[in-house]
Amino acid sequence: MAVARILGMSGTREWVYPQSIQGAFMRLRRGTFLALHLALFVAPWVTVKGFPLLLVDLPRREVHLVGAVFTAADTIFLVLLLLFLAFSLFFFTAVFGRVWCGYACPQTVFLESWIRPIEMWIEGDRTQRKRRDGRGLSWDKAWRKGVKWVLFLGVSFLLAMAMMSIFAGARPLWMGRASFASYALVAILTGFWYLDFTWFREQFCIYLCPYARFQSALTDDETLLVSYDEPRGEPRDKSRGPEGGCIGCQKCVVVCPQGIDIRDGFQLECIQCARCIDACQSVMERFDQPTLVRYSSIATDGGKKHRAFRPRTLTYGMLLTVLTVASTVLLMTRVPFEATVNRAPGSLFQVDQDGYVRNTFLLKISNNAAAREAVTYHVEIDGIEGAELLVQDVSLEGSESRTIPMVVRVSLGTDLQRTVPFHVNVTSSAGELRLATTFKTGVSVGGTE
Repeated sequence: MAVARILGMSGTREWVYPQSIQGAFMRLRRGTFLALHLALFVAPWVTVKGFPLLLVDLPRREVHLVGAVFTAADTIFLVLLLLFLAFSLFFFTAVFGRVWCGYACPQTVFLESWIRPIEMWIEGDRTQRKRRDGRGLSWDKAWRKGVKWVLFLGVSFLLAMAMMSIFAGARPLWMGRASFASYALVAILTGFWYLDFTWFREQFCIYLCPYARFQSALTDDETLLVSYDEPRGEPRDKSRGPEGGCIGCQKCVVVCPQGIDIRDGFQLECIQCARCIDACQSVMERFDQPTLVRYSSIATDGGKKHRAFRPRTLTYGMLLTVLTVASTVLLMTRVPFEATVNRAPGSLFQVDQDGYVRNTFLLKISNNAAAREAVTYHVEIDGIEGAELLVQDVSLEGSESRTIPMVVRVSLGTDLQRTVPFHVNVTSSAGELRLATTFKTGVSVGGTE
């Protein structure tokens, strides 16, 4: 029964017909919507130093971001990013409540930016859509639904391609040169968005989104929430407008994309999109009265002073500061190349005819810089006095890697232990890496050859 209710098959699904509304918060939301669209549709096409502004290359385990290349060796940055996003969610939820859902969630952004405008264009605003859906099947209803669903499919495909461009590259994907797996994922994302746009919508926020479930643990009495000023608004009467009371116009209800009445108090379904605030403001300003629906907190409504700085927000803020400082320091000291040194398989050491002990290593250098210009890498060692190093300088272009042999020779007459630690220093114009390894001399445990 629960599954049937979610899918709307039990006869209890009530379709929500949110009325269009304009206002200050809607203008603010359009700004955040624009930011997401720029990241989704523009960033994968813009190139910096020959590489996309944003590209998550999973097969190569690389992330290209604003000209920098991060590889598996930079996992610490991924950890810091995930921690930063988690504590940002905690911090902003503690301060502003479910602000992510109303201003930045992709579903909210796409519904408000694409789906609702298409519905209004084809089927009209709330009253027309509701009246037409309440009638039986007709040609007028059929062609409008058909055209709308076809456009929804097109939007779903466009969004799926844009999202996949971040992982497969915009140019290869749109030109048909991406992998089969990429287009399979496009098909899956298209189906997901199409189902969401045509059927699921607010049901996703109510039944599937985990954020709605644990947000109550992140808020307190000081958290800003969209709430109704009940002392001023009640009792409701059509004649109370000049007094600043609720006139029962229902406008805050008909604009709600979740189909709730904010005057009933805080509800789990509320995504804090602030459409009801703009709606109430548009009515109350006719009476020169402040809006009855506004951002407030339980403490403020109870007559207490609002505290933005409290133990919870200070803790989250300090953690965010520490993460930001740590990330900045690591980025500033990060060397844009990788190097590893490993002993050549099959031998620990070899004694040459001239009386030198030879150790052969394999040195791998990867240029992670996004620039196309070649970078030259010079190799030196320290820690073994009188050692002879046989290795050539390496010149690598952007995103190129190469493994080269590196030979270290030491005279048998040198007084060394069986295992001697030393360092391999790889330097370039971009910085230096210091690698630790060991040299094997062949000396017995007792100190004789």
